[in-house]
Amino acid sequence: MAVARKIQDAIDRSSWIRKMFEEGARLKALHGADNVFDFSLGNPDLEPPERFRTVLNSLVVDEPAGAHAYMPNAGYEETRAAVAAQVSQEQGVEVNSGHVIMTCGAAGALNCILKALLDPNDEVIVCAPYFVEYGFYAENHGGKIRVVPTHEDFTLDVTAMEEAITERTKVILINSPNNPTGQVYDGQSLKTLGDMMTSKSRELGRSLYLVSDEPYRKIVYDGVTVPSILEAYANSIVATSYSKDVSLPGERLGYLVVHPGAEQAEALLAGMVLANRILGFVSAPALMQRVVRHLQGVCVDVGLYQARRDRLCQGLADAGYEFVRPRGAFYLFPRSPIADDASFVRLLQEENILVVPGSGFGAPGYFRISFCVNEDTIEGSFAGFARAYKRALD
Repeated sequence: MAVARKIQDAIDRSSWIRKMFEEGARLKALHGADNVFDFSLGNPDLEPPERFRTVLNSLVVDEPAGAHAYMPNAGYEETRAAVAAQVSQEQGVEVNSGHVIMTCGAAGALNCILKALLDPNDEVIVCAPYFVEYGFYAENHGGKIRVVPTHEDFTLDVTAMEEAITERTKVILINSPNNPTGQVYDGQSLKTLGDMMTSKSRELGRSLYLVSDEPYRKIVYDGVTVPSILEAYANSIVATSYSKDVSLPGERLGYLVVHPGAEQAEALLAGMVLANRILGFVSAPALMQRVVRHLQGVCVDVGLYQARRDRLCQGLADAGYEFVRPRGAFYLFPRSPIADDASFVRLLQEENILVVPGSGFGAPGYFRISFCVNEDTIEGSFAGFARAYKRALD
């Protein structure tokens, strides 16, 4: 076998999104792109805010000396200082540039965090439904995930999380607003989680770390705010990116922030800076670091996503689907009308509708719809969604 067994196993386990991508290409070639309703990928379709182009153009024209040279592995000091000021405002905890590391997206941030924290066979607790890549990230660094359920409405089940903690647990990893459910964990849940982790850390005689993956923090609806993880627990770390809120997924830029009150915060930061280099990222993209220094607080028009959410929810509810209305992100996670979510997804494919089975997110019996698509795709899909629902129950 040319491919390592571990990689082949990863390919097999991540095959649902890959299969949907391949199926989408096949259907579009067969029926035409306008006749295929592709909700499979979380790829933002809104263009970056105009401020992005203005800043980018000015920096390209007026390029400073050394703009393409190596930099500190943590990133440019000026950018980290700007990020720290924004994070302090958002999280309600004062941080400075020394607590920030610029990374190659949120994925790069999470890998740096887990590289620095995990010893072989350490465990990372994640809550289902969860982003499938988390398992691969933990395995990258010798760890493994332990999956716990959420409540029926996809809110945190702190009791289940506590029961899942073992002698090998090192990290609890949460994602809010959540991919794939759009759920936002409330402040009381985070406080309860933080208190539980403080108690369990004392009981175990070592620190448990809370990591929050937050690339959708600014994409929230109906006046919802995302509570601060830094206020909830001292041994906490935030990972995020500019992929969703500024629509820059292809630029691979994000950052991580270590709580200034975390135990051995300096050692943690040193380990994560080193991980940036060891993992081959070395440092985050230079030009984009210089750009986002001037884009703190800037976001796409979230109202456009909210309008799509509202229309999609209305259309699917009219067809009989059951779901928890998402409070953030740009995903809807309806319950499949039949227990076998993969079979129902195949029924949708026969209607030229592409979604991802909930099994791919550790939640069989559901499916994910990504509504970062144009309005015509949403409107054109409703008849097919209704037919598939009816066929499933016949």
